[in-house]
Amino acid sequence: MGKYIAEKYGALPLRFSQPLRDVLDRMGLEQNRENMAKLSLYLRKAFGEDILSKIILTEAEKSSSNLVVVDGVRRLPDIIHMETDEHFYFVFVEVSSEKRYERLIKRRQNVDDATKTPVQFDKDAKLETELQIGDLKTRADFVINNDGTLEELQTQVDKIVEDLKKR
Repeated sequence: MGKYIAEKYGALPLRFSQPLRDVLDRMGLEQNRENMAKLSLYLRKAFGEDILSKIILTEAEKSSSNLVVVDGVRRLPDIIHMETDEHFYFVFVEVSSEKRYERLIKRRQNVDDATKTPVQFDKDAKLETELQIGDLKTRADFVINNDGTLEELQTQVDKIVEDLKKR
């Protein structure tokens, strides 16, 4: 969704996982879900639950873009500072576990994704970084269902963007 909004509407795409990926690269470690979860837990424990949010906000503030799309929100501290901005809108994307697994295998975002079994996928879903995602739905300004086609997702996104332009 972030890539689509960036391409179609000229938004700056930011991902909560990017700072983690950058650190793992610098350390010469694999970019897999386990390493990212461990690093996220360590950073939040050492520097505060909102450390990744602060990084994202700094990047957004440095940008000259009128539209910023942030991907990968996983817990309330990720959005708590953003919610204070009158122009912040939170879109929660829900998708079935089956579709998430199917897309993860195809997307291969992390080094271990292509060979991930359903059992490993279920184990990843129980990582600390994943446990609070569902709780965020109640904070959403918009909810999108992503169990359909790419075109259906894009139609939902376009409706939201058009709605926001009117505000």
